Amino acid sequence: MLDQLIIGFDKALRTVFAPAGTVRPVPGGDLPEAELSDEEKRQAASLMRVNHCGEICAQALYQGQAMMSRDEGIKRALEGAAQEETEHLAWTERRIAELGGRKSLLNPLWYGGSLAIGMLAAKFGDGVNLGFLAETERQVEAHLKSHLDRLPDHDLRTREIVVQMKVDEAAHADTALRLGAVELPGVVKAAMKASSRVMTGVAYWV
Repeated sequence: MLDQLIIGFDKALRTVFAPAGTVRPVPGGDLPEAELSDEEKRQAASLMRVNHCGEICAQALYQGQAMMSRDEGIKRALEGAAQEETEHLAWTERRIAELGGRKSLLNPLWYGGSLAIGMLAAKFGDGVNLGFLAETERQVEAHLKSHLDRLPDHDLRTREIVVQMKVDEAAHADTALRLGAVELPGVVKAAMKASSRVMTGVAYWV
């Protein structure tokens, strides 16, 4: 348990404070930069800050869920999804910098809260654990779709990142379903949406 805590603390520090790395090329990285107005840059940077914050939360959720799961297959699936989320961190981080924005000042808070939620979800068994993962990814996918509706059509570099993230999140949800995710009660889904609205609303500005 002590070893797990040390490893977990190291992961938290790396996720929140260290630059993220990526194996895959950054989507849209070879496309020319669009001519964006100051307002369009501000809007795109704010949306990408929200997405970066969401990936911080995803890392913490996966870490908490993997720590508490007793099934090695599920642990591997969570670790694989977390690796892709790390790439999302790198992509959004880079795009925020290109747009002249900044990351959320509350990332340590988001990480800690999400870690606790992930550990709690895993306490209810692997079926619920996976169900929580699947529902989280469904909601993130819908959230990313809404961002595509708000981003300037000609900001192709930002849009390509969001599109690939959306594809990856859908794949994570499918993986959870294949591994035995159970459908969560409506009240739990509603609570998840409510907490997500709070996080995204605050992260857009802070």
